[in-house]
Amino acid sequence: MATRAQFENSNDIGVFSNLTNSYALVAIGGSENFYSVFEQELSDHIPVVHTSIAGCRFVGRVTVGNRRGLLVPNTCTDTELMHLRNSLPDSVVIQRVEERLSALGNCIVTNDHVALVHTDIDRETEDIISDVLGVEVFRQTIAGNALVGSYSKITNQGGLVHPRTSLEDLEELSSLLQIPLVAGTVNRGSDVIGAGLVVNDWCAFCGLDTTSTEISVVEGIFKLQGGNSSKIMNDMRSS
Repeated sequence: MATRAQFENSNDIGVFSNLTNSYALVAIGGSENFYSVFEQELSDHIPVVHTSIAGCRFVGRVTVGNRRGLLVPNTCTDTELMHLRNSLPDSVVIQRVEERLSALGNCIVTNDHVALVHTDIDRETEDIISDVLGVEVFRQTIAGNALVGSYSKITNQGGLVHPRTSLEDLEELSSLLQIPLVAGTVNRGSDVIGAGLVVNDWCAFCGLDTTSTEISVVEGIFKLQGGNSSKIMNDMRSS
């Protein structure tokens, strides 16, 4: 199911958090209310790690990961890297990336199988994404925007993309990713999907302004309508 949340009066919770099938990252210094929303849904299944990156709280926009790995920018300090290594499951590989486009969360969107990346990303970074996250990598734009991480969100179940994505683009992206896609918005009409929504295979969190119609679209495309979360967890563990 999808839960509404707010980080210090900001609806852009995707800026301050990152969610995958094996861990969640949340920015330090937020209200207990924000953390409790995440921990209530997730703490039985996966660790919820409080962290900063380069001393800043926008962890969702500068990190990218899936259940196999986590990529952090080269501005991430040694202390933060050590804290992440100690807090995340042993199966998760953490890699610091030397990349000019250091807001990795804006430039890369990934699930456990496929990643879409900014068209100008380094060749070396592309190889690191492929190795660490164990995914196929494709250079793409979404509705003419190179910041694929800002304007889309994908899981292994489905994906939500910029509302102005054409039908041809939707079909092309859908066949590339091998998941169903829908064009939509969050936070009452915002097209910056990556900032307003964090989602994994069994739950989602979106900004407080998100309308019930938007939530029903999110729950529909990401297949979050109750009942199957424990089955997904069990399938993941067995895989």
